[in-house]
Amino acid sequence: MAQDLQRGGLPDGPDTAGGQPGAAPRPAGSPRIVGTVWGLLVLNTLGSAGAKTIVPLPRSLIQMVTMGALVAAFTLALAVNLRLRIRASAYVSLLTLLLVASVISSANLESGFGALFRCARLALFVGTLWLLSRWWDGGLTFVRHHIRMYFAVLGSVAAGLLISPGAALPELYGGRLVGALWPLTPPQIGQYAAVIIGLTVLLVVGRRTDKLGASVVIVPSLVLLALTHTRTATLGLFVGLVLAIGSLLLTSAAARRFFTWAVLCATVAAVGFSSLLQAWFLRGQTKENFSSLTGRAKVWDALLAAPRTTGEKVFGMGLGDKSFGGLPIDNSWLAVYQEQGLIGVTLVAAIIVVLGGIALLRPPSLQRACAIFLISYCAIASYTEAGLGDASPYLLHLALAASLLAAPPTAAPLATPPVPRRRVPRWARRTEVT
Repeated sequence: MAQDLQRGGLPDGPDTAGGQPGAAPRPAGSPRIVGTVWGLLVLNTLGSAGAKTIVPLPRSLIQMVTMGALVAAFTLALAVNLRLRIRASAYVSLLTLLLVASVISSANLESGFGALFRCARLALFVGTLWLLSRWWDGGLTFVRHHIRMYFAVLGSVAAGLLISPGAALPELYGGRLVGALWPLTPPQIGQYAAVIIGLTVLLVVGRRTDKLGASVVIVPSLVLLALTHTRTATLGLFVGLVLAIGSLLLTSAAARRFFTWAVLCATVAAVGFSSLLQAWFLRGQTKENFSSLTGRAKVWDALLAAPRTTGEKVFGMGLGDKSFGGLPIDNSWLAVYQEQGLIGVTLVAAIIVVLGGIALLRPPSLQRACAIFLISYCAIASYTEAGLGDASPYLLHLALAASLLAAPPTAAPLATPPVPRRRVPRWARRTEVT
């Protein structure tokens, strides 16, 4: 697997492809350690709640592992960036303001001391991103880290499916795929699979990896995505790819060929397998259950109808577990409104708008296409998934988009040293005779 990825253009070293003439070299540091830090951030955002695993794992142990990963990530990032060299980033700046809003909303302890703990976690998460921003140069290095780490997570899901199919496809979740070794829910698995499929497809279109190495990632991930029956992830994958590849149509012949074949295949699948696709999409649900988004709409209506003071409307009730009345909110905007109020909703909207605006202003490139895919995917998933207001995989996806949209550092022009004046000895000087 590693050899395929490296041969296909996903090396462990720095990404130099597509660099501009005169661009400064990557800052001194250890790319392997930076990749390790990114992997620890991925581990931290996996969460501690999910399906029952083959070997029961206490939630306290899982939380210790995930929080330990975040502390280790911050420590390693600080170790390789002791001089605290950071790059200006609108994304991380807005996240810092969101952190301040979260602390203000959690200070009254209306959500208990757990709110302050979640604020501390968010602070370490944002601090680590600030330290990593030194290496955000618009390259594809962090894309490769992202794919490797989430593919490793999906590898644990596949291993659980092979070891115990009954535990990986429990009746409690309607036969949908869950994590049998690490407690992962079907929406989580679907999200990870959709993101790495989309990014790998874009690397193939941009000729930054070969088809054999890409198929090792795409084919198993597609199988796992199908087994999760996750509609949001599937919709986000296709819409995100359409927008991302559409941004390359005018400048890439490979993108035009891929888009043409994708449209043909989608048309054939829609005509020949319409009944099968409809059954997969409905997941055996009634029309009433489907129209209410599996009961989500009832929770949303109750949340919006709940009485609130002016302070609760503006600042929220503090960081919580993204639930209302004991039921998951499953909507990023309503979850942010519940926990960080209208200020939080404004900041999250600003993050999406700013990243999207920067992506539109960038010239067509593979990096821009990857960023458009990630931004559009997170925007679509925000309707039925929570996570844009706290340390989560969605904020990590957007951080990757921000790193792709960062302008590459340019080398400072070398100053021309002054030419020393040549001293003429006295005996060689000419005397002017008048």
